[in-house]
Amino acid sequence: MFSSLMNWVDERFPATKMWKEHLSEYYAPKNFNFWYFFGSLALLILVLQIVTGIFLTMHYKPDTSLAFASVEYIMRDVEWGWLIRYLHSTGASAFFVVVYLHMFRGLIYGSYKQPRELVWIFGMLIYLALMAEAFMGYLLPWGQMSYWGAQVIISLFAQVPFIGSELALWIRGDFVIADATLNRFFAFHVIAVPLVLLGLVVAHIIALHEVGSNNPDGVDIKKHKDKNGIPLDGIPFHPYYSVKDIVGVTVFLFIFSLILFYAPEFGGWFIEYANFIPADPFKTPEHIAPVWYFTPFYAILRAVPSIAGSAFPGVAAMGLSIVFLFLLPWLDRSPVKSIRYRGPYFRFALVLFIISFIALGYLGTQGVTDLYTLLSQVFSVIYFAFFIFMPFYTKADKDKPVPERVTFK
Repeated sequence: MFSSLMNWVDERFPATKMWKEHLSEYYAPKNFNFWYFFGSLALLILVLQIVTGIFLTMHYKPDTSLAFASVEYIMRDVEWGWLIRYLHSTGASAFFVVVYLHMFRGLIYGSYKQPRELVWIFGMLIYLALMAEAFMGYLLPWGQMSYWGAQVIISLFAQVPFIGSELALWIRGDFVIADATLNRFFAFHVIAVPLVLLGLVVAHIIALHEVGSNNPDGVDIKKHKDKNGIPLDGIPFHPYYSVKDIVGVTVFLFIFSLILFYAPEFGGWFIEYANFIPADPFKTPEHIAPVWYFTPFYAILRAVPSIAGSAFPGVAAMGLSIVFLFLLPWLDRSPVKSIRYRGPYFRFALVLFIISFIALGYLGTQGVTDLYTLLSQVFSVIYFAFFIFMPFYTKADKDKPVPERVTFK
């Protein structure tokens, strides 16, 4: 009966074909390691955010006079509302933790290099969509930091030459952040951006499965196949990696649950304490800073001095810091993908880049002082130097020989 049902479905929809192409007959390298958990974890968190977001919209009111109270109502009066809200807020930070680790894996194993340039581009577009989704969602609780953080970020768009004022006005929907802003941010956060995000995730997976997954050796497993055309160094994604990913999911959920039930605000890093105070347009917080996953770029913005009272140079530097990530496949001139066989120049540059990114993230959370501004400028220079000089140090590097087939170090 089941076979007949599947035959009926397959005649009208390629269910079995998709199952085979993307799971049971999709051959992935045998030597995946710890770093390959984070793609599936990102997909898990995306589902978590969508499901919890649906339940939150049932009680949330996108109105400046009711928004903060509706969040308090969810936390205090809705049955299990506090759990749904904390799942969503903690999930947002967990999403960026997982995505940053996923991107780091791409850096160390050269997953952005030929033929996976489009996979990387789709991944970076997902990252941009996540930033937009997080920014718009951050305003919705209508707390003090939500309001003033949005005020600062939207004011940056006003620095764009020629169209800045009109652009900022269009984003706000009013001359100040008000009811129109909250309503349009709610619409984008709940409907528009998630649709774009889901489309990009599908494109990312399709592009990945078209060219095949990279591996810790950076070796193309399609070069060596048996008489049936199956890669000698490949195994079906299902059941091998679908089962292996359950281990990663279990460990992740254990850590996630500890944070969720014992420290959902995570010391003010996941939810700032000022956000438990209703938004007040007449009272500016002592120190305004975005959520931690935006702070590296915020530190770059503040590190660049204004020119003639205009913050456009800082805004341009912040934009370039993300644009350079898109250009990685063409900046890296090394024939070697994996860091296992890279020379010392790339390894040293990557270590400096990671240190600078973490340092900028911390400096972006701190107040403006002469010392912190100087440190932000130093680490910003290191950040950009990683990309600007990449064509030279990757070409001149002393790479090691790459094996013909995968290894199991």
